[in-house]
Amino acid sequence: MRVGFGYDVHPLASGNSLTLGGIHIPHTQTAVGHSDADVLIHAIIDALLGAAGLRDIGTQYPDSSDSYKDIDSKILLGSTLDKIREQGYTLGNIDTTVCLEKPAIGSYIPEMQAALCAVMQIRPDQLSIKAKTGEGLGFIGREEGVSAYAVALIYQAV
Repeated sequence: MRVGFGYDVHPLASGNSLTLGGIHIPHTQTAVGHSDADVLIHAIIDALLGAAGLRDIGTQYPDSSDSYKDIDSKILLGSTLDKIREQGYTLGNIDTTVCLEKPAIGSYIPEMQAALCAVMQIRPDQLSIKAKTGEGLGFIGREEGVSAYAVALIYQAV
């Protein structure tokens, strides 16, 4: 068994929707990044890559490459799962936390979970998505950014 930890952060800017967990959530701000800036998927990717000893998302999918400009992060997640499975690993479970002051995303979690489980070909009980605010503190509390944390367990069948 191997465990990996992932973290991602993106600034927020004026916009009309936030891409999070593979879905679009109506909001007055959007995350800014080279790809679609989906912090939840990026944290999951980093956790999976770390568990498999494949470094990080920037190494595998560099933001210096135009081929990843504005890419749907679900594509990167699918590619990451292919890399993990090519090494003989199976995904055990993933536990995540999204840190965002607004909007409240609790009602969107089942839709995010369904979208991500479909890409990763896992059961909903293998993916936990939690949401926290910044309680008005720091860049999260000031609504300047969004971050996510993820822990992934992978294993090789014996």
